[in-house]
Amino acid sequence: MKLDTVVVGPFQVNCYLYWDETVAEGVIIDPGDDARRIFAAVERAKFAPRAVLLTHGHGDHIAAVDAVMKEYDIPLYVGAGEEDLLKNPSANVSDLIGHPIVAPPPDITLKDNDLVQEGPVVLRVLATPGHSPGGVCYLDEKAGILFTGDTLFWGSIGRTDFPGCSHEQLIRSIETKIMTLPDSVICYPGHGPKTSVGGERVNNPFLGGGYAV
Repeated sequence: MKLDTVVVGPFQVNCYLYWDETVAEGVIIDPGDDARRIFAAVERAKFAPRAVLLTHGHGDHIAAVDAVMKEYDIPLYVGAGEEDLLKNPSANVSDLIGHPIVAPPPDITLKDNDLVQEGPVVLRVLATPGHSPGGVCYLDEKAGILFTGDTLFWGSIGRTDFPGCSHEQLIRSIETKIMTLPDSVICYPGHGPKTSVGGERVNNPFLGGGYAV
């Protein structure tokens, strides 16, 4: 599998292109803005997108969803519970910056432990609410790669002062869904640099440590 990061929008969202170069098919994760830059990156990578996957529905992660879906005629996946965020600028907090953002309704809603299978891409869904009501992470179990969205960052966690957020729920999601993974799993967050489960287990000041692998 191949992975490319396109940093998009004023909030520097990591939009991920994830594809199999043998069959030249893959997915686009969190197309937050700058659709033309995403199209150019896909063209350089020379693969056919099969789906848009969202880790959650906040405005900074969804601004280019409609354009990307139309460009490639592909479906949208999002965690169950995020539907209102896609259509409601108050819920996705884009109205707070004076630039209301909406996205199309999802084609497929996901629950914990679902498998997303689009062409060669197979990702297990980890439901990780807290930063948003229906936030999810996507785990490639074979490659040891986890797309964490705004659940977990390098040395930090997602903010929980937005509508529908819960700090306690977010910590519980991280403890039960992410910190139980092997230390070697590489985490690709919604903003900032990549990290690892092991690194966050030891160094993240928001987590208590001592989690069993």
